[in-house]
Amino acid sequence: MSTFLASVLCAILYSSLVTAIPVGGLSSVSTSLSQTAATSTSSNPSLPSPTVPYASDDPNYWLWNDTTTIDPQPERGTLGASILGPQNEQIDKQNPDILAPPTTDSGTVGNAKWPFSLSKIQLNTGGWVRQQNIQQMPIATAMAGVNMRLESGAIRELHWHQTAEWAYVLEGSTQITSVDQDGRNYVATVQKGDLWYFPPGIPHSLQATNDNPNGTEFLLIFPDGSFNDDDTLLLTDWLAHTPKEVIAKNFQDDITDWDDIPGSQLYIFPGVPPPDNQQPPTSPEGTVPQPFSYEFSKVVPTQYSGGTAKIADSTVFNVSTQIAVAEITVEPGAMREIHWHPTENEWGFFLEGTARVTIFAGTGIAQTFDYQPGDISYVPTAYGHYVENTGNTTLRFLEIFNSNRFEDVSLAQWLALTPPTLVQQHLQISNSTIAGFNKTKGVVVGPRKSSS
Repeated sequence: MSTFLASVLCAILYSSLVTAIPVGGLSSVSTSLSQTAATSTSSNPSLPSPTVPYASDDPNYWLWNDTTTIDPQPERGTLGASILGPQNEQIDKQNPDILAPPTTDSGTVGNAKWPFSLSKIQLNTGGWVRQQNIQQMPIATAMAGVNMRLESGAIRELHWHQTAEWAYVLEGSTQITSVDQDGRNYVATVQKGDLWYFPPGIPHSLQATNDNPNGTEFLLIFPDGSFNDDDTLLLTDWLAHTPKEVIAKNFQDDITDWDDIPGSQLYIFPGVPPPDNQQPPTSPEGTVPQPFSYEFSKVVPTQYSGGTAKIADSTVFNVSTQIAVAEITVEPGAMREIHWHPTENEWGFFLEGTARVTIFAGTGIAQTFDYQPGDISYVPTAYGHYVENTGNTTLRFLEIFNSNRFEDVSLAQWLALTPPTLVQQHLQISNSTIAGFNKTKGVVVGPRKSSS
C-alpha cells in the first residue's frame, strides 16, 4: 500500500472515530492510529527510490483541549513519560502541543505565545492598563500591544507617542479627540469592533462613553516591539515640569491662572461621560482630511468554506499607513489555511475559542503553540504557519501586521499554479491530487467533504 493511500485511510479512520467518541478519547485514538499506520505502511517497488526517507504517517492531532478530562502528561504514543514531580496542570491543560509536541516539531522558534493574563497590570483611579513588548516576547520585535480599560467617563489623558497608535475596541465605546500638525481637529465615538489610528507624534485623548455602563476596553498596537507605554508623552507630566512663568508667557496670561494644575501626571483619571455627538471647537483650518477612525464592525466579512475573513488596511482605512488587520473566524474542524506573509510580521490576538499554530522557520525548525482567548501570538516575516480550531465553538482572532497593506501567500494556491510535473517531482503525489488544489486562496478551509 502506498504511503499516500495509507495516510488517507488513517485520516478517514480518525475522522469517523472522532465523530463517534467524545473529545476526551482523542489521546487513546491517536495512540491506536499511530500503531495502525506503522503496521499498514510498506514499500512500493513501483515508486522511485526516495532521495530522503518519506515523511512519517504518525498522527499528530492535539491530545486534549478545554473540554476534556484527560490527565495532561508529556506522552505521545510510545514517546515520553509521565511527570513524577510537581505539575501546574492548569497551564499544561492549555498547552497540549507544548507538553506533548507533535512529532513533526523540531527545534524552537522562540516563545511565540504570551497571555495578557501574565502581564503586570497598572491600576489607576478609573481604569487599568497592561502591556506586552520584547520584555515578555523577545521574538516580537516589530510590534507591541497594550490592553486598556476605562470606566464610564474615565479619561486616558491628552498625550502623544513617538510611534503610531492603532486600536481595536473590545467592549463599549471610546470617544477619541485629536489635532494634527496643521491645526485640523477630529472627534469621534468609536464603537465595539471598530478601529482608530493616530500617526506618530499626533496628540490625542481617549475617553469612555456611557453607552456601556461599564465603560470601555480596547487593544492598542504600536509598530515597535520595544514600545513601552510608560514612555508616553503626557500633557500633565510636561506642564508639571515646566516653570509656571514660562507657561504663563506662552499662553499670554497671568501666572495665577495656572495655580491648580496637577503636580504630576494623571495618566488615567475619572471624568464626566461625553455625549456621543460631541463636537470639537471650530478650527480655522477645518477637520482632518482622513478620518482617524474606521467602522470595521460594519464591514461584511467574506465567507469561505471554513469560516470568514475581513480586512482593514490603508486601501480602506486610508490614514492607517503602518498597521493592517484581518479579523478571522474559523468554525470547528476548520483551519486558517497554511500560508505566510511575504514582508510583514504578524501579531495575533485571540478573541474567542481555542487554536493551535505550527510555525515553520526553515532549516528543519518548526514549533507548535496553543492559544486561548486573551493570548497573543507572533509570527516573524515569511515564516510558514496555519491556525487550526481545536475546540467545539467558533474561533475568532485578529491578525495584525506592521504594514500599510494586508498580504499573504497561500501554500495551496502556490502549488496549484506551479507546473504540475515540478510539484510532482518534489512531493511524489498524483496528478489527480494536484488537479484538486485550489487555484484561488482558500483563506479559511473547512473539513474535507465526503465523496458520497
